[in-house]
Amino acid sequence: MAPTPTIERASGSDVDAIADMWVRLARDQRAYDSYVRPEANREAMRESLAAYAAADGLLVARVDGELAGFASVSIERGSLELDATRGTLSNLYVEPRFRDQGVGSALLEAAESTLEEKGAEVVVLEVMAANEDARRFYRRHGYDAFRVTMDRSLEE
Repeated sequence: MAPTPTIERASGSDVDAIADMWVRLARDQRAYDSYVRPEANREAMRESLAAYAAADGLLVARVDGELAGFASVSIERGSLELDATRGTLSNLYVEPRFRDQGVGSALLEAAESTLEEKGAEVVVLEVMAANEDARRFYRRHGYDAFRVTMDRSLEE
């Protein structure tokens, strides 16, 4: 039986390790045609993750004290009036050796609770279209397709 993950707000001392995780996440997403360059964006993401942490929007999962994953969330702020306050799940990542042990589900539940506490009425997220494992995970948790983004190379 897998140990129960502990989910908590990230501290400033977690940010560098989470930035390293984000690089692994971005590297993994390249298999699904992501344009994001992992290493080239590490420092920018480290700063972004530090801002999430300062706003209480960066969560970590620990298993037996070891960092197992993270999630980053925020309330959408824009210039348009909306019918619902939208919370955004920007990142959710679980280290491969901790997958299929409930860590992702625990992080997602904590992210949703955090957003609800901040006033969100709905949660939005993006997932690569070709990443069927991630899409299946979110569908299992009640998420449905909301918006479809399409692209086309202009070099073809």
